[in-house]
Amino acid sequence: MITFLQNYGPQLLVKTWQHTYISAIALFLGVIVAIPLGVVLTRFKKVAGFTIGLASVLQTVPAMALLAIMIPIFGIGALPAIVALFIYSLLPILRNTYLGLENVDPTLLDAAKGMGMNDLQSILQVELRLAAPVIMAGVRLSATYVIAWTALASYIGAGGLGDFIFNGLNLYRSDLILGGSIPVIILALVVDFLLGRLEMLLTPKMKQEGSH
Repeated sequence: MITFLQNYGPQLLVKTWQHTYISAIALFLGVIVAIPLGVVLTRFKKVAGFTIGLASVLQTVPAMALLAIMIPIFGIGALPAIVALFIYSLLPILRNTYLGLENVDPTLLDAAKGMGMNDLQSILQVELRLAAPVIMAGVRLSATYVIAWTALASYIGAGGLGDFIFNGLNLYRSDLILGGSIPVIILALVVDFLLGRLEMLLTPKMKQEGSH
C-alpha cells in the first residue's frame, strides 16, 4: 500500500476529490427534490403510490444502462454521471420522507393546529422534525448507494476512484483495485458517520431522551 501511495498519491487525491464532488452534488440534488416531493405526496395521497412506484422502477434500471442512456443526452463526463446518480438517490429519500411524515402522531398535528400553526409551519416545525430520524435513514442509505455507484462513472469519463478499479481489472493489478476500492469504503463510512451526527442534531431532544 505504501508503494501505491508513493506512485499514485497525487492521482489518489484528485480521484478522491472527483468522486466526492460527483457523489455530493448527486446526493444534494436528491435531498432537495425528494424531501419536498415527499411532503407534497402526503397532501396528495392519490398520486403517492404512483410516484413512489415510478421512483422504484427507475432504481431497478441497471446503473451501467442508466449511465449509457445519459450519454446521448448529456455527453460524457461528470454531468451525465451526476444526473444518473441523482435519479438513483431519489427512492430511499422519497419513500422514507413519505413514511416518516405519515407516521407522525395525529394528536401532535392537532396540537399544532390548536396553537394556530398553518400547514407550512406545521410541516417545518413539527412534522419534519419528528420524521427526521426516518428521513435521515433514507438519506444515509442513498449516500451509501451513490458513493458506491459513483465508481461506475469512470466508464463515461467522469473520473473518480473507479478509474483505479477498472484500470486494475483491465491490467490484472490488485494494487490498483484495492487502491480504488478502499478509499470508496472509507468515504462511505465517513459520510455515514457524519450524516448520523446530523441526524442526532435534527432529532428533537425529547425523542433522544426517550430512547435512553
